[in-house]
Amino acid sequence: MITLNLLHPIESTPIQTWKFDSEPMIRIGRSGDNDVILYSSVVSRYHVELHRHSLYWEIVNIGANGTYINDQQIDKERVQDGVIIRLATTGPKLQILLDASESMTPLPPRDAVTSPTSPTKPSEGRATVMSRKLM
Repeated sequence: MITLNLLHPIESTPIQTWKFDSEPMIRIGRSGDNDVILYSSVVSRYHVELHRHSLYWEIVNIGANGTYINDQQIDKERVQDGVIIRLATTGPKLQILLDASESMTPLPPRDAVTSPTSPTKPSEGRATVMSRKLM
């Protein structure tokens, strides 16, 4: 299981949480067809994707304003349990929590091939729409 916590912009405490059990990909952005929808002017319609691999999760930036970890812009990065990502330089922050089985897995060999995964059904894993604008 993977858990995403939207953090309060000042206090860094969770203000909304999404949990996903078996989705192969989680899409985050402003558009209504994302799994996690965040209404913020700096968040792209399709901003970031989380991809499940056989032994780990990966963050993939697809947004125009970038995705950041520790104020460093990333394109792709393996998810570490508890990591906090920021959408754009001034956008919302999300903390990513992994269950024990996914946070303790080793890196796969460089020549490992992962099999393609099927897309989720539209009704599975949909998150609640944020009703307030975040800065």
